[in-house]
Amino acid sequence: MSWQGVLGHDAIVERFRTAVARGRLASTYLFIGPEGVGKRTFALKLAQALLCEGRPAGALDPCLACRGCRLTAAQTHPDLLQVRKPAERSFIPLEAFVGRAHERMQTGLCHDLSLKPFLSQRKVAIIDDADYLNEEGANALLKTLEEPPPRSVLILIGSQLQRQLPTIRSRAQLIRFSPLPVDTVERILLAEGLITDPQQAREAALRSSGSVTQACELADEALAAYRHTLLHALAQPAWDSVGLARNTAQFIEQAGKDQPPRRARARQLVNAALAFYSTLLRAQAQAPSAAPPEILAAAQAALRGGQTDVQATVERLESCLQALEHIDRNVIQANWLEVWFDSLARARSLR
Repeated sequence: MSWQGVLGHDAIVERFRTAVARGRLASTYLFIGPEGVGKRTFALKLAQALLCEGRPAGALDPCLACRGCRLTAAQTHPDLLQVRKPAERSFIPLEAFVGRAHERMQTGLCHDLSLKPFLSQRKVAIIDDADYLNEEGANALLKTLEEPPPRSVLILIGSQLQRQLPTIRSRAQLIRFSPLPVDTVERILLAEGLITDPQQAREAALRSSGSVTQACELADEALAAYRHTLLHALAQPAWDSVGLARNTAQFIEQAGKDQPPRRARARQLVNAALAFYSTLLRAQAQAPSAAPPEILAAAQAALRGGQTDVQATVERLESCLQALEHIDRNVIQANWLEVWFDSLARARSLR
């Protein structure tokens, strides 16, 4: 089924439809799931349904023609508030929530959400990149979370529950988004023109781990080739950590002079390693896995090569998570790459 063009999340649609129809919509939601599965698209469609002037909100089916629907689609509705992490920042800045130092609580999300709706019967706020909400930002949100303004809905979007601060987790209703089915990823890629060749779309969908974003990345031939090189190396019984760090650094730098595309490429490679070790851990436990064929093949090769120690794999998973944190914090590339590959090799050598 498809709800307003959103594919693969029918159970979540019905959950919201029931909540709205019964007047039991929560004030704060935390959307958690892999990148590229439609969390933000869902949040915007939900906002459109709640701000629609042409149909009852309980129907959860926006008319798409009224003023509210048009403004929401253009993301210019005065009752739709959005916050995202700037590309050049490691975290969502405090001023996004409470305004700059000289205008505290006179601007910012918390102030704007506290005002009465301008056009609709409610306000909807979406905090994207909630993974990058630091303690200072979470504390700024605390009063809004504990005493939400009447007829307001706040949606936070993140990728991993463990990356959300306790302040947020304890005060939000959790909505988990699962990876998309292969056929759904393929359909989205072709329908939106992200990949035009049907065979290439199918191959990318099969290796996407249920993520449209990852499928698009896999269509990047250079990235796919180096991803294969990295997985092949990690699956070997032993490898040169210094040489692999150097080669990986060179590949990341080929993304361009600007830091955002370099960080994006670095994150893609670390996520590939994270998927590999996650799949290896399941293989060591003889548990089934729905990982893409390339990841499964690398994990099986690692098992055959002697990577059978579960604790060592757990340590390497933790190293990958730490590497992602270093990327998010803008740690100098050469430093975190060296530490990452050294920790992966050292975990192997100690077993």
